[in-house]
Amino acid sequence: MADTGNLTIRKITKDGVVTTLAGTAGIGGSTDAAGAAARFSQPSGVAVDGAGNVYVADSGAYNVRKITPSGVVTTLAGSTAGLLGVLSDNVDGTGTAARFSAIHSLAVDGAGNVFVADYNNHTIRKITPAGVVTTLAGTAGIRGSSDGIGTAASFDYPNGITVDGAGNLYVTDFFTLRKITPAGVVTTLAGTAGKIGSDDGIGTAASFNAPTGVAADGSGNLYVADMNCTIRKITPDRTVTTLAGAAAIWGNTDATGDAARFGGYFRNLQFFNIPPSVAADSSGNVYVTDMSNATIRKITPAGVVTTLAGNGDIGKTDSAVGPATFTNPKGIAVDRTGNVYVTDNCSLRKIAPDGFVTTPIDRADQLCFGGEISLATDFEGNIYANNTGSETVSKITPEGVITALASTTGIGGKFSHSYGAAVDDAGNVYVTAGNTILKITKQGSVTTLAGTAGQFGSADGIGAAARFNDPSGVAVDGPGNVYVADRGNNTIRKISPAGAVTTVAGEKGSFGFAPGTLPGVLRALGGIAISNSTLFLVTGLAIATISPLP
Repeated sequence: MADTGNLTIRKITKDGVVTTLAGTAGIGGSTDAAGAAARFSQPSGVAVDGAGNVYVADSGAYNVRKITPSGVVTTLAGSTAGLLGVLSDNVDGTGTAARFSAIHSLAVDGAGNVFVADYNNHTIRKITPAGVVTTLAGTAGIRGSSDGIGTAASFDYPNGITVDGAGNLYVTDFFTLRKITPAGVVTTLAGTAGKIGSDDGIGTAASFNAPTGVAADGSGNLYVADMNCTIRKITPDRTVTTLAGAAAIWGNTDATGDAARFGGYFRNLQFFNIPPSVAADSSGNVYVTDMSNATIRKITPAGVVTTLAGNGDIGKTDSAVGPATFTNPKGIAVDRTGNVYVTDNCSLRKIAPDGFVTTPIDRADQLCFGGEISLATDFEGNIYANNTGSETVSKITPEGVITALASTTGIGGKFSHSYGAAVDDAGNVYVTAGNTILKITKQGSVTTLAGTAGQFGSADGIGAAARFNDPSGVAVDGPGNVYVADRGNNTIRKISPAGAVTTVAGEKGSFGFAPGTLPGVLRALGGIAISNSTLFLVTGLAIATISPLP
């Protein structure tokens, strides 16, 4: 199995004995070597051939790795330097001359050919045992759902892939399950393009919700992991039934059929780029939106983790009428008196210091539009919501009055891909926008503090001379220094009040997590927060600290 969080490949025997076949926990990279000396960037899918060789889709490095039964790792195809998106593409070729983009799963046929669902390129690729890569079906950059032969067919973010004994491939598309014959003929086996749902039925009468993994048994049946939190079965006559789970009902219950419950798998997919948000209070407690479990977690300075609110069920129940529930908690902030605020779909939830949950604002348009929302509070009790969906920063007063503080109108679309929100002592709001950091005054005036729109990189410098790569979170300390989680570079950047940008933690090009003396190594950065001269940051599936502030 691919242990993505630990950056290793693990082996589990039939007796349940677990060993690490290749890689070292917490140390990332793209190094070919034997056993623990090998390095992986973001291993996702695995497949095994008849000889016991293991093939790995290393999505972070955009390549396919091969591991022999003795644990020797080599790069079968794709660049060995493809970290951080530098060498992602759709190039056919041999070995390291080939290029991929966002590969999450693969399959191996009886002849040793490896097939890859190239997610971002909307193509299906074939790799021979000699490492020769060709495009079997689909055309790079063309998204669609057309059946046809080879490149005449089109796919819509192909994800899962498997192969049967006859060499037919089965691919989960965004709404459908596709079949590709050995001759490259693509047909739609089940589901209808553009139709999302959970209907059982025959062929196109059935519906899916962004199916992910797929597997085949010896009798020709297919099994699909549906993001409706169900497992679907497709028989050879194209009849689709729900084998286990109930659509849109999350949980972790062992049971039979629709009484069983599965987690919302889509809530954990790293390639959807939805990092958890964090906030910190004046006492050094950290609060995290645990989207996967629909709960709000609290971490004390001693590292004790508790569930502050939510019981794991999906809903929108306040504490007055039963155990509090959340649906989709994302943004989070804490005010000076210890109240925690959380965005939950189109609502603003409030958690009092005693854990009592209320919904001060319900169904507010400013909190909708399907975007990611980051929250921040000022000393006066105002809340600021940065919404990527509506491309606005809104202000919410203590009385619940919502106004648009700033938007894209008249400022050239600077809020494209805007994440994070932080407020300084003077009431200025800071957000990321593309590869820039913006400053918004209390009057709504917007200026670029650092970076240049349309330019990305990892350059320190003053103001527009600095470069960022997909920053995801911001925080401000007492003197007015702004700290940025530079997600694409795996670094933490510091911006002085004068706009001077320096790199204070992490190393550009490194991928992993190595605590200790700065700069250290960081990965998968999400939200950040500051309390008592300590910087708290989301890195992968961990909450890390940097203290004192650099």
